[in-house]
Amino acid sequence: MIGRLKGIVDEYGDDHVILDVSGVGYHVACSAKTLAALPSVGEAAVLHTEMLVSENSIRLVGFASEGERGWFRLLDSVQGVGTKVSLALLSTLTTAELTNAIALGDKAMVGRANGVGPKLAQRIVTELKDKAPAFSGGDAALAAVSGALDAPRPTAAAEAVSALVNLGYGQSQAGAAVSAAMREAGEDAATETLIRLGLKELAR
Repeated sequence: MIGRLKGIVDEYGDDHVILDVSGVGYHVACSAKTLAALPSVGEAAVLHTEMLVSENSIRLVGFASEGERGWFRLLDSVQGVGTKVSLALLSTLTTAELTNAIALGDKAMVGRANGVGPKLAQRIVTELKDKAPAFSGGDAALAAVSGALDAPRPTAAAEAVSALVNLGYGQSQAGAAVSAAMREAGEDAATETLIRLGLKELAR
């Protein structure tokens, strides 16, 4: 199992990099964001990798961080999401944006990636919500906002998110702003306070 490669960038393609490791050129598929984070040809680079073995091929997929690799594994576990769609999602959204979108049930944000229709976006959000990094040592305020959105009765956090969405912001964008407001003002803050601080956060 190849879990990490350290070598010299030899060549770039639209969706891959060739990394020279001690004279052996490894063809590694990557998301657009990982490719953008790598150095120029001829410079040293490190990639966290996932080796995919099938009857017909052995492929390497590379990631700029452990977090991105973790998300790839989560996404790949969802029915209908293969390597291509997983990399499309990681090319479109940062891991933080993906975490927020899953935690807040924002299927529209997930659906921005190529190859992800409404039904698949809903499946991804539904299946991964309880597995998202935000719920395992992540942002407690974001988790609180997510819980508020699922609550049977409206809460200040849910009302603040709704107000920001009505102003034209995406749900995950609004949720992240309200979670930042809750970190500043506390989980018992009034709706008006969360909206005001949320707008301040969005204006940065």
